[in-house]
Amino acid sequence: VFLQKYFSQNLHFYIDIINIPATGIYSWLKISHNYKGSYSTVKKYVSKVKKDIINNLTIRFNTIAGYQSQVDWKESMSLADSNGVVYKINIFLIVLGYSRYKYIELTTDREQHTLFKCLTNAFNYFGGSTETILFDNMKTVVDRAKSEFNKVVLNTKMVQYAKDANFEIHTCRAYKPNTKGKVETLAKVMNRLKAFDTEFSDLDELNEIIKKLMYELNYEEKSQATNEIPCIRHEKEKEYLIPVNIDLLKTYYEHEKTYKVSHESMIQYKGIKYSVPTYLVGQCLSVKESDEFINIYCNTTLIRSYKKCNLKQFNYKKDDYVDILKQSVYKEKNIDEIEDIAINNIKSLDDINIE
Repeated sequence: VFLQKYFSQNLHFYIDIINIPATGIYSWLKISHNYKGSYSTVKKYVSKVKKDIINNLTIRFNTIAGYQSQVDWKESMSLADSNGVVYKINIFLIVLGYSRYKYIELTTDREQHTLFKCLTNAFNYFGGSTETILFDNMKTVVDRAKSEFNKVVLNTKMVQYAKDANFEIHTCRAYKPNTKGKVETLAKVMNRLKAFDTEFSDLDELNEIIKKLMYELNYEEKSQATNEIPCIRHEKEKEYLIPVNIDLLKTYYEHEKTYKVSHESMIQYKGIKYSVPTYLVGQCLSVKESDEFINIYCNTTLIRSYKKCNLKQFNYKKDDYVDILKQSVYKEKNIDEIEDIAINNIKSLDDINIE
């Protein structure tokens, strides 16, 4: 009773107690307040107070706008379509701590590249990332082979992704589920999907059902924890979210398609051929489209750019065309003769465009 009364009347000491060992408090009580109770009583009370403070601080920090989000999976759900085909699916889940604004996505696996994709899509949906993200001991985040019971070693690629996405990784052990209760509550909500068993035609339709459920959770239903619709609180929270470079994060899971340069010194993209310098024969190049141009790259260097409005079946840059002719059937001719041949080809062939 004495301890409870004293600490309730001296709030500064109540907070400071977290950094003071029970032996120190016991000595102080005996010397300064002539305390007659036992050390075990003090130790038991101090332990309880410290636990309460830590829990309160955890709740406080986890619900500061923009501070934390929580990630989990709804794993290996089995649902059958209207034709009886059974799909084993996973659902990626992330919830913002302050607003309870949610992002959910259907996946067929839980591999690391899928985690990166889902996180990136979530940041795009939220309008940024929180300062910290809480994960459980999942293998795509934690290096289980190197981790010990009381020391978690994070996966190096995950650490680099987090650095590029501007968030700090927090982890919790499976035997402490209360620390990520927000997302585990969301995982239970996903059981609503069981009502759609045999009610969808394919995965595309199931994906649309999940998107509609996400909309309902964010824009129509009140959160039991906040008694508000999440989108309302998200309007405030998104001011505190950290901007991320979506294009940079996509490189963690999008592997750019490349096109090999043929012996004709051309690549074929969407059924149409484009010339490149002859020194690139045999190499693999990438293509990026803009509204007006087809742009061809060697690594990050722009090699050729073609106007979409001029495209034909075969598209050449004049220098490439001349060089190709020079190195093939017209090796003995001079440059002026080869250029004349190029001009005549343009006039006679409808399917060639030379810029």
